[in-house]
Amino acid sequence: MKYLKIENNKGYYIKDIASPTNWTEIDQIEKDDLLNLLDLATNQDFELDAYEETLLGNKAHQIIYKHIVEKFTTFLSNKARFKDEAESLFKIALEKYQ
Repeated sequence: MKYLKIENNKGYYIKDIASPTNWTEIDQIEKDDLLNLLDLATNQDFELDAYEETLLGNKAHQIIYKHIVEKFTTFLSNKARFKDEAESLFKIALEKYQ
């Protein structure tokens, strides 16, 4: 499912997962929204539109969307490694304290 998109010269994200057709402009994003998106990226099939400066007319949208897409792209490309490391740390801690 797509959670970040560029449309009509603006960047958008899905704020309320219960309403996936209700898109919010990217300049309205808050910390909790980022955490929710990160949780979704960890556990769901997470899609996003690639950053293209020419498609975003608003400078604020360009800056915000670019940075968010960079971070999520990095996270998604390393998602398996992050999960493996977290499971390994959990296993070590579990063995240590059992």
